[in-house]
Amino acid sequence: MGCSFSGLNALYDTVHGGGDDVWINDNRFRVVKQLGEGAFAYVFLVKEILSDSPSSGLASKLKHSSHISDDGTYAMKKVLIQNSEQLELVREEIRVSSLFNHPNLLPLLDHAIISVKPTQEKSWTNEAYLLFPVHLDGTLLDNAKTMTAKKEFYSTSDVLQIFRQLCAGLKHMHTLDLPYAHNDVKPGNVLITHRKGQPPLAILMDFGSARPARKQVRSRQEALQLQEWASEHCSAPFRAPELWDCPSHADIDERTDVWSLGCTLYAIMYGVSPFEYALGESGGSLQLAIINAQIKWPTGPKPSYPDALRQFVSWMLQPQAAVRPHIDDIVIHVDKLIAKFSQ
Repeated sequence: MGCSFSGLNALYDTVHGGGDDVWINDNRFRVVKQLGEGAFAYVFLVKEILSDSPSSGLASKLKHSSHISDDGTYAMKKVLIQNSEQLELVREEIRVSSLFNHPNLLPLLDHAIISVKPTQEKSWTNEAYLLFPVHLDGTLLDNAKTMTAKKEFYSTSDVLQIFRQLCAGLKHMHTLDLPYAHNDVKPGNVLITHRKGQPPLAILMDFGSARPARKQVRSRQEALQLQEWASEHCSAPFRAPELWDCPSHADIDERTDVWSLGCTLYAIMYGVSPFEYALGESGGSLQLAIINAQIKWPTGPKPSYPDALRQFVSWMLQPQAAVRPHIDDIVIHVDKLIAKFSQ
């Protein structure tokens, strides 16, 4: 990886009461608290500890001043790596993250991978540490749970402004010389920061599933391989139809993300994917609901969202990928809706 790394073996003790500081390359951090965890990953709030040297600190190595934290706090993701396949996935996430530079895509500020000796308590062979800006207001999913409990909804204007920012981030990915698809656009991967007097700031994160967007499928075996990959990397309620049932001859492109984007717009409005209702129905099938684009529109809020917004969602949720719009078309349309409904 080309990274020097020291002092991170103490992180396990730090989180579990050890109290030692953490060194990422030449920069020192103190673990403040744990923010979340997954199957093999933990996210911590950390605070940078600066030395007396004027050239020290993370700020001296960051390309963009906007990435520097005002109070020295950052988010650090620790990944426990148990085999070579997991190691390669983390390395690919780091490589892909370095390709992007956009205010609505979460930047990777620093990273390193170290080898560790497995013990009775620890079965993993490597630990990866990824450092990001921190956004303490949580994700769209976190906010949706809170708002649903309170029976609150975003205004039409805020829905459109949040969505516009996601479009901007995805457009950056989709229009690289080698277009990339995110492959897991969903509320749980959108960080939200509330701002007084302004729409919420929305930032797309987690590029662990991002891959070159365009893929030719020319056999049944290739189609089944793509479906298997998608079942592991693309969240089911937001997964495009062509990734559920891929033809033996197909040209897959970045419009898989456009489907997920349409589902996410619906979720900004109503708190869930447009197809999750199928999970609660007797004999219901999420896959069939998605492949047939069977959208159900809930009641609320009062007054309800404009028909133009529902039509916008339906436009993106076309089961035939060949007639689904591209991100440039979506940006043009959302700007028109913002001009109309954000007066």
